[in-house]
Amino acid sequence: MSGKDRQKQLAREHYERQMQRRLEREAKSKRNAIIGTTVAAVVVVGGVIAATTLLGGSDTTATATSEPAPSPSSSASEAAGETGAQPTKFDPAAGTCGYAASPGGAVKDVGLPPAKVDKSPKKMTLKTNLGDIVIEVSAEKTPCTVNSFAFLAKKNYFNGSKCHRLGSDQFPMLQCGDPLAKADGKNPTDGQGGPGYRFVNENLEGAKYTRGVVAMANSGPDTNGSQFFIVYGNAPLTPDYTPFGTVTKGLEILDKVNKAGFITPGGDGTGAPKETVEIKDVTMSS
Repeated sequence: MSGKDRQKQLAREHYERQMQRRLEREAKSKRNAIIGTTVAAVVVVGGVIAATTLLGGSDTTATATSEPAPSPSSSASEAAGETGAQPTKFDPAAGTCGYAASPGGAVKDVGLPPAKVDKSPKKMTLKTNLGDIVIEVSAEKTPCTVNSFAFLAKKNYFNGSKCHRLGSDQFPMLQCGDPLAKADGKNPTDGQGGPGYRFVNENLEGAKYTRGVVAMANSGPDTNGSQFFIVYGNAPLTPDYTPFGTVTKGLEILDKVNKAGFITPGGDGTGAPKETVEIKDVTMSS
């Protein structure tokens, strides 16, 4: 091979490597944008997303942002790189979880959950305008997550909130949990609301997002807040979103919402559902 041919070969290989990295980045961005959560200042193309206001699009939601994004679309996010105290995982000996304040973003402040975890809840019921969605939760596998939901439910945090993001056939999920979302297809801040705190990811090993799975939207590792998504098909997501429950009643509601479609699809193929899903109340029970 001549020197000139060798130079051409090296240039071609360099170009191919650049294109491969670019494709991998784009694929990762699309996947993450499915379920992300967002907070107005930081752009996290990932977690369920290009700096838009998308499961994702959401609180941490994604952006959810909420990856679906099962991030699920998130746009900007309660980033994992924030300064200050960091959330800590469940301590079996003490029976506690460490929740950390998340400054910035659109917040419905109800304080921090108690560090001492209550593992008694086994069921979470979303009372919506379309009927009840009953979810079997696992406090054993996701103690910090279930403890957070129990706390927010007692504070009536979700009451009156609307599920703001419906996925596509490729990412079949409905994202909820932004207490400030209007879900009208016009509000650019949908997916940016959260409780003002974050907590660690849990139960990720071998996680799969099949029909009926309920998982947290996030903007990266350990940025869970209040946004979550419910899968009504099979979402091809990487195991980055805490699966904490399974729907045992009410999946037909999601099928109905999916059939109605969304108002205006965003760049990632998700959007506010035409069929409004308003959460009237959330209860946790043993």
